[in-house]
Amino acid sequence: MPGIDDAKNAGRGLLMGAADIVPGVSGGTVALVLGIYHRLVTAISRIDRTAAGHVLDGRWKDAAEHCDLRFLASLAVGVGSGIASLAFLMHYLLEHQLQFTYAVFSGLILGSGILVARSVDHWSRRTRVALVAGACFAWFIVGLETLQNPPEGLWYLFLSGMIGICAMILPGISGAFILLIMGRYSYVTGLIRGLLKGDWTVENFLAVAVFSAGCVFGLLAFSRLLRWLLGRFPQITLAVLCGFMLGSLRKLWPFKHDLTPEVAEFKRKQFENVWPAAFDGDTLLTVLLAAGALGLLLAFDVFSRRGSSEPSRLDGTDPGQEPA
Repeated sequence: MPGIDDAKNAGRGLLMGAADIVPGVSGGTVALVLGIYHRLVTAISRIDRTAAGHVLDGRWKDAAEHCDLRFLASLAVGVGSGIASLAFLMHYLLEHQLQFTYAVFSGLILGSGILVARSVDHWSRRTRVALVAGACFAWFIVGLETLQNPPEGLWYLFLSGMIGICAMILPGISGAFILLIMGRYSYVTGLIRGLLKGDWTVENFLAVAVFSAGCVFGLLAFSRLLRWLLGRFPQITLAVLCGFMLGSLRKLWPFKHDLTPEVAEFKRKQFENVWPAAFDGDTLLTVLLAAGALGLLLAFDVFSRRGSSEPSRLDGTDPGQEPA
């Protein structure tokens, strides 16, 4: 029944949204486990000239059926609800438990990198070079002063949404992690928290509109590019992504020194990575949290490969299928 299907898809979207708000957990991976990944990617790719032609000709029903609009709409409601449900918690943890929170994020990102690496069929010289290049590039990028103190303009918020949303169609890569690297994660979660608390200002609504516009643009513009790269150069693309995730761990090193103690807002603070002064209880707990997050993600992958009828490969193709 359509109503029951809509409710199920909204529930699936809820799980995807809850995953998307956590850096290191990919909503695309959740979609793969739930058996809707290929339907999702296909529906997004069908928002094209054919759909636009149906709309211009006034054939709204044909346009909706062409891009599976009912499925996308119910999924979007669930994703939005999932993101909103965890925005408060994630914002609080970053502001008050940064070391432990980054430890969990580090474990999740390391686990995601391992999963992406396992999806590479053969580690040749080219893929190893791609891995090192991706890691070096990410290590350099996340250390840039610009990302330590990112621009406040709406253009950068648009860019963050445009790049971050691409992770939705790529299992193994977290959109929240991209926002964290770009220095806009805390800002976006704080923005969501503010709106949910009733802080309905023109500035907040404008920021949400700009970020959402970036997400829509990125989803429509880059989804085809990512699918093309994964179709034509799957091994090299996955190796670069794996390296990017490993190199980006520089951003999530849990032991940090606050360079701006006088600044109250977390989004304006700057930190530098340091070694722990002593191996005390907090240090041990930090290591255990990272290891636990890594173990949980790998266990989740085992569960997904056993319980999903869809291919478990991160490039979305069957193991025996040649890339298109």
